[in-house]
Parts: sequence; C-alpha cells; structure tokens
Amino acid sequence: MTKTHVTTTINGDVTEFLCEPGDTLLDVLRNELQLMGTKEGCSSGDCGACSVTVNDRLVCSCLVLGVEAEGAEIGTIEGIADNDKLHVLQEKFLEHAALQCGICTPGLIVSAKALLDENPSPTEDETRYWLAGNLCRCTGYDKVIRAVLDAAETMREGA
Repeated sequence: MTKTHVTTTINGDVTEFLCEPGDTLLDVLRNELQLMGTKEGCSSGDCGACSVTVNDRLVCSCLVLGVEAEGAEIGTIEGIADNDKLHVLQEKFLEHAALQCGICTPGLIVSAKALLDENPSPTEDETRYWLAGNLCRCTGYDKVIRAVLDAAETMREGA
C-alpha cells in the first residue's frame, strides 16, 4: 500500500507524517509521532482513553483515520501543560487524587478541558454528562468530577 503524506498541526506545532490509509489517528500519534500520552483502551470509541481534539472538537482518536488529520489542528494531552507548568486541570486531578493507574487520565483531562473551553461554568450534571464517554476502572468518578469543578472555579477566578 502507498503511504499518504499528511501535514497537520499538533499541539500548536506543524507536523508532517506518512501513514497507511487504514491507520487511525491513535496509531499515528503513538507509533509514528511517539506521543504516548493518548492511550488505547478499547479501539471502538467506547472508553475515551484516546480522546483528543480535532479542530477543537472532542473525538476518540481510535475512530479517526490519520489521513483525516490533513490540515487539521489536533490537541493531545501533551499540549495541555504549558512547558513545565501543569494546567490547572492537571493540578486539580493530582490535588483531588482523581487518578490511579493512569490509563484513562489523559483522555479524561483532554475531555474536561474541551468541556471547560466550551462551558467555563458547568454544573455537576453537565460535567458528568460530558465525561460519560470516559470510562475508568480504578477510581470512583466523584473525585474526577470534583477535580473538574474545582478547576473550573479556579479558572474562572483567574480569568
């Protein structure tokens, strides 16, 4: 098969790669670009571990083909922090102990950031609904929800 040349922007950096027509964006991120933060959980779009943004839209990267990234702006967990300074969501996940094994954490943080970018003042119900596509087998979701709501408040106060 012939590989396709793709030019995209990932976490603000113009990036080029070659991929097979059937390679998922998840495959490309992990195997071609060595961005290992995006995790593979189910490969069917059911768990949210591979959540990224494509043109500011939250998607499961296991359901997007790598060739579809042509010209798009991709956001991954690696782009959340500002160099060595953690994003407030990352800080609040640590503060609230909203993580354990770490498989779901990057997807949860990317999803939560997408929520707060769209709605800086979500209710608890809105937050639970938004994150319903992210499965965690280790923690209770309460700590995750508390971390996101606390981050939202902190971000509003700093704005």
